[in-house]
Amino acid sequence: MAIPPPAKSPTIINFLKPYILKMHFTNKFVSAQVIHSPIATVASSASSQEKALRPSMESARDRLLLEGIPSVEVHLKREQKYHSKVKAVVDSVREASVKLL
Repeated sequence: MAIPPPAKSPTIINFLKPYILKMHFTNKFVSAQVIHSPIATVASSASSQEKALRPSMESARDRLLLEGIPSVEVHLKREQKYHSKVKAVVDSVREASVKLL
């Protein structure tokens, strides 16, 4: 018999950085996902391969605010450094008035 974990209050869940921004880069394309960590699902995603986003990447930045995601934590892989493509993605999220944790 498994014992369920205790229920957490909404204020604690907001404090625990529930949204994580993960990025993947290839030579041609950039993709990013925002993962809701308490339930381990993808809350929002965007890719430069999407035909609707190619003409205006501005709509991808506003997607987080439309989903109701006020802040994200940036998760970098070991080989990723904070410069060039990574810096461009993080700066565009910051310009969309989404708080970075």
